[in-house]
Amino acid sequence: MSILDTFSLAGKRALVTGGNRGLGLAFVRGLAEAGADVAFVARDAQRNASAVGALAAAGVQAQAFEVDLVSDDGPTQAVAGAVERLGGLDILVNNAGIAVHRPALEIPDAEWDFVLDVNLRALWRMCRAAGAHMKDTGGGSIVNIGSISSLIVNRPQWQPSYNASKAAVHQLTKSLAAEWAEYNIRVNALAPGYVKTEMAAVDEPQFRQHWIEDAPMKRYALPEEIAPSVVYLASDASSFMTGSVVVIDGGYVLH
Repeated sequence: MSILDTFSLAGKRALVTGGNRGLGLAFVRGLAEAGADVAFVARDAQRNASAVGALAAAGVQAQAFEVDLVSDDGPTQAVAGAVERLGGLDILVNNAGIAVHRPALEIPDAEWDFVLDVNLRALWRMCRAAGAHMKDTGGGSIVNIGSISSLIVNRPQWQPSYNASKAAVHQLTKSLAAEWAEYNIRVNALAPGYVKTEMAAVDEPQFRQHWIEDAPMKRYALPEEIAPSVVYLASDASSFMTGSVVVIDGGYVLH
């Protein structure tokens, strides 16, 4: 097997949460281009269909179905739906997430709970459902999308609920990696820096000083620059890697 062969995902079945736009859509495309059969879940049927169409126009095939991951049976439905559609599940990319910019003293309890429900509780339950399947089928790879917000405090906006949730995602990743290594399940996390998506106004002038100028590379990333690292973590190229948090941020955390 050549070096490049280890990055191939041919014959693998992958599920991406929140895969209909931004980073999630880039992850779906990257996994599919690496050879995986890919399904993604999100709540918006119209946006899902649009994403599938855009991928098909680019020569990339993927399936989508609608699941509310915060609902009690959402994660179980997502994993079962992927297994049914793909014939199994080898790779899970937990990408779905939400950020709210609000000072700590102004955060209502309901808003705090919702951010933690989406970013942490749903991710944990996705890991648990996928891990149970992978344990019974010989193993797999789980990639949790964290953030440099677990390592820094973002400025000029305040977002303590998001920061806390992503720090927990990183520690949960390590805990599951240690526990599930004996089942041949690898669990790693990716911590992106500032990436230009529909949800992140990284190019707005009021944010440039702190979001862009503070990074040694002095620029933001595009989603397609992050996707190759997800392929690496999902593939046999990272076969001796588990419990790691890969920071990809243009050097931002160095300052």
